[in-house]
Amino acid sequence: MGQSQCATREEIDVADLQEMYKKFVTECPSGALYRHEFKRFFGIASTNEASQYVDQLFTSFDRNGDNTIDFLEYVAALNLTLRGKLEHKLKWSFKIYDKDGNGCVDKRELREIIQSIYSVKKDWRREQEAPLLSPDEVCERIFQLMDENGDGQLSLQEFLEGAQRDTWLMKMLQLDTNPCTWIMEQRRKSALF
Repeated sequence: MGQSQCATREEIDVADLQEMYKKFVTECPSGALYRHEFKRFFGIASTNEASQYVDQLFTSFDRNGDNTIDFLEYVAALNLTLRGKLEHKLKWSFKIYDKDGNGCVDKRELREIIQSIYSVKKDWRREQEAPLLSPDEVCERIFQLMDENGDGQLSLQEFLEGAQRDTWLMKMLQLDTNPCTWIMEQRRKSALF
């Protein structure tokens, strides 16, 4: 997934598609990106606590469930994360948070993903001056702002509506859907070692 272009446009044109294919084939000569390669790309060890988050990302991109990401899935993932509509990005984020796939996100699921995200990005923060809330504090705040019916679970509707009415929630729940800067930083660090 060597996409380094961070521009946002409505559609992927033929030239973009050709460039993506070249990069995909270079990085995945077998024609498929396997889970362990995906983790290696993000600099995640299988035993690392961040592995859980990257597993969820991989599963969300593996649309046909064959435990690989083929070129079409790769393009779909890039299109969503770099150019997708807000509602589609939020629905994708919801699927990541809804680990058990029951259609609701509970506090345990939310806390686990937030903890994993923190682990992945522990050395990289966009807002260095802002104090970092703990995963428990983030989870509690999200539920206070979103759980309209107080049932301890977030439905897709509560998730979408809550994220769209509060900028802090939007930022927290989008899973950094434009991760170009973070990926480039991780690759730079990997090259140093």
